[in-house]
Amino acid sequence: MGAEHDDTSDAGRVIRPTADGIEKEELKPGLKNRHIQMIAIGGAIGVGLFYGSSYAIQLAGPAVVLSYLIVGAFIYFVMRANSELAVEEPVSGAYASFAGRYISRYWGFFMGWNVVFIFTVGQGAEFAAFGHYVQYWFGGVPIWVSAVLAVAVVSVSNIVAVALYGEVEFWLAIVKVTAIIAMIVLGVIIMFTGLGAAGHLVGMANLTGHGGFFAQGVMGLLMSFVLAAFSFGGIESLSNTAAETVDVKRTIPRATNSLFIRILIFYVGAMLVMVTLFPWDEIGTDNSPFVEVFSRVGIPAAGSVINFVVITAALSAINSGIYVTSRMLYNQAVKGNAPSYFKKVNKRAVPVRATVAILVANVAVAVVNAVVPEQAFNLFSSVTTLGLVSIWATILLSQLRFRRKRMREGTADQILYKTPWWPWSSYISLAFLALVVVMIGFIPDMRSALWIEPIWIIVVYVLYRIVIRRRTRTSHQPGDSE
Repeated sequence: MGAEHDDTSDAGRVIRPTADGIEKEELKPGLKNRHIQMIAIGGAIGVGLFYGSSYAIQLAGPAVVLSYLIVGAFIYFVMRANSELAVEEPVSGAYASFAGRYISRYWGFFMGWNVVFIFTVGQGAEFAAFGHYVQYWFGGVPIWVSAVLAVAVVSVSNIVAVALYGEVEFWLAIVKVTAIIAMIVLGVIIMFTGLGAAGHLVGMANLTGHGGFFAQGVMGLLMSFVLAAFSFGGIESLSNTAAETVDVKRTIPRATNSLFIRILIFYVGAMLVMVTLFPWDEIGTDNSPFVEVFSRVGIPAAGSVINFVVITAALSAINSGIYVTSRMLYNQAVKGNAPSYFKKVNKRAVPVRATVAILVANVAVAVVNAVVPEQAFNLFSSVTTLGLVSIWATILLSQLRFRRKRMREGTADQILYKTPWWPWSSYISLAFLALVVVMIGFIPDMRSALWIEPIWIIVVYVLYRIVIRRRTRTSHQPGDSE
């Protein structure tokens, strides 16, 4: 058993009890249960669902409903593994820290920088979609201008205090969650009453017409897994909040337990309404399918209202992305995998230097939208999806090794929040993630990620060999496997 450290506080900072081998962080628990409940689902409801789902619909046709259901089921098992680890070892580095302890020192180093890179690049997709939403009202505003303004807006909540971040994210998530429920209800009413559709009862005809439910065949369904997976990106960031969550042993399991039913409502339910209300082959990819569908059913101002909702959803995803990457950079600095400059926290226990660095990086990514505005979304989303798969696979592998370690020590029964159907749920989920990677290669606009990610792995490995291995000749970083 590891030795325990007492809590101490210094100018509002709290050092949480940690066992030997787990890094000590100076972050203040300020996220309450209601914050975590909304972050758990709200963090993943962003452009992937509101904007990227249009590409998934084009790939799979009405079977996109099945695509989101299948991917959602596997994501739930990933999240159970993620939360099992987070409850036992609550640190801001989350899966990067787990990888360093249970896979290898290099993989922990790589995963930390991979998260910083992937989430920053992923923001580019958020920015591209956000700019398209703004252009729905103001067609002349360049996408990159909207993106820079978005960064400026969310920077305040990330710099002031974690409690403010939690509060902003809570209300942004409330808007989009409430809106999705309202859209589903409204969609059902339109289907069976003809409201806003000149009295025409839509019914379920669009699910089987226009080529049938599997209009694009099984291959179309399989390829749509890639976009569906991208839609769930960010949901794993729940574990990054553990270090700053009040009563983490109760709050994280609560949020995770309700995750699958929320996936059914927000993702599967929303997709079912979309492809039922309107023929799938008439839904374009220029705007959010939610905006497009409800604009065309004849309800006054419906399109503008929903466009406002998807703008708040994009802001929420951008806000959450900055939080995750800044905490990951901070954790890397604490572990000695990044310059110690970034582990400085202010009086409110906010890693302000890491946060500012991530904000600057986000502005740079936003400007990329000015260089390749048409290709930006597909480019960023493909790289992000592959990166997300590597994160999810890392979580599953870390949890497998963590559980086996605890079994060898005879302490597995003391784990508070166990993953169901272990280890088969983890093995099958890993196989599914491999399938998603293969499917990326079948989508022309996205396969470039298959060579970008290996180059990135090589770059980080070279950095690791030059910087970290030289440092560990004289000092060993505790808690990392060689």
